[in-house]
Amino acid sequence: MNRPEDQVLVIFGASGDLTKRMLMPSLYELHARQMLPERFVILGTSRTPMSDDEFRLSIRVMLQELKGGNNLKGEEVDSFMRKVYYQPFDPENGADELGERVMFLMEENAIPMKVVYYLATPPTSQQAITKYLGRSCLFQVKEKGGWHRIVVEKPFGINLETARKLNDSLLEVFRENEIYRIDHFLGKETVQNILVLRFANQIFESMWNRNYIDYVEIYALESLGIEKRGKYYETTGALRDMVQNHLMQLLAFVAMESPATMEPEVIRDETVKVLRSLRTWTGEDIARNVIRAQYEGGEVKGQTVPGYLQEKDVAPDSDTETYVALKVFIDNWRWSNVPFYIYTGKRLKDKRSGVVIHFKSTPHKLFEGQCQGTSCNQLIIRMTPDEGVMLKFGLKMPGGGFKVQQVGMDFLYASLCNNYLPGAYERLLLDAMQGDSMLYTRNDALEASWRFIDPIENYWREHPGKDLLRYAAGSEGPDLTGVWDVLPPVSKEEKNVCWL
Repeated sequence: MNRPEDQVLVIFGASGDLTKRMLMPSLYELHARQMLPERFVILGTSRTPMSDDEFRLSIRVMLQELKGGNNLKGEEVDSFMRKVYYQPFDPENGADELGERVMFLMEENAIPMKVVYYLATPPTSQQAITKYLGRSCLFQVKEKGGWHRIVVEKPFGINLETARKLNDSLLEVFRENEIYRIDHFLGKETVQNILVLRFANQIFESMWNRNYIDYVEIYALESLGIEKRGKYYETTGALRDMVQNHLMQLLAFVAMESPATMEPEVIRDETVKVLRSLRTWTGEDIARNVIRAQYEGGEVKGQTVPGYLQEKDVAPDSDTETYVALKVFIDNWRWSNVPFYIYTGKRLKDKRSGVVIHFKSTPHKLFEGQCQGTSCNQLIIRMTPDEGVMLKFGLKMPGGGFKVQQVGMDFLYASLCNNYLPGAYERLLLDAMQGDSMLYTRNDALEASWRFIDPIENYWREHPGKDLLRYAAGSEGPDLTGVWDVLPPVSKEEKNVCWL
């Protein structure tokens, strides 16, 4: 991949955890691999008073903590830090010190008028920052032959109405093709490989439809709890936090039609079609097809942990869901009446995420030991842990007769020699610098996902606590036996499968 052209990256919310733990380590990796622009400046900004050297020291300490001192090269870190600067900034202040600093750094480093703004900030700050950029001297970069782009972190609104208001404020300053709504899930290699797996292999694409697929599972399960984010999670819940963005976009990648080209807008056109085809649940259909649950106290990896209601900043009578399971249908020709089961939750036994394609079984069972279920062949696309692709099928066991056993073929990205597996933020930051929006969410896709989510949230608001299940922390989640005719997501560790 070619290096991006020379530019400035301005990170709003630079004193926050996201910047220190994800953005700056990702930028350092890109620097170490010589994938950043030749002339490049990173300007962090927030309300926190801090000098350039103080900011650099905080980043250096975090890099040492995350990567270990022995894995860092002193000269490499030093050369990276020379690209890093800091400017205190309050968007409500009328002064334009930030804009003037950016212009100065451009001139000092012979960088053209090209800027990426990254909003690593809460949604409450995003509109104020956008308004500031519209009145700042930075708005002149386009007039001087340059360009600007803005990257916006989730959550992008809390419903359709707020998402539209936030988008309107962005469109007052930026064009749609200059707005990059980031979803780090789409930066994972395995997610992108779904497109290649399908559209580069006729053996899969020919069967990727209602005639051969029984059902599909999409899951993102976490062993962590809300991690002292009670105020945030009380206003969000698992449905908004994970399904509306991450898992809806993953669903679109799995279910989309073949694009004519790999151009970003062509890809995004196809994903929008999927989201617009989602069957919207209303009334009691929601109770039958959407399950919500909340974790209680339990044990995770040998450590006793509190229940959700005992977490800091959580209301003692909260009905906020920490687990949600949805049965979803896509009403088009390819997927007519094929159920998609979406699972996500916190404080579960293991951290796992992926997609399982359950192919229909043979109509007649001929062999001893043959899988008796309705879905014996599975394609498992695993994102965590250990990104890879697995295929399950039946084979004859050695010896006389025709005794069959389920076996699995397993490909792991880690097995690829001399190939670096970039982190999600590395890929997405590089895409934003190069103007590649394929893995970013477009506004019409965002609105389509909210149109699906809003009726569910409204139903729960009208029926507080109704059908809210409980599950022990460290368990597999709530008991869904008898709710649907499928079990929660399969894993590689199934005891009845011999993995090849």
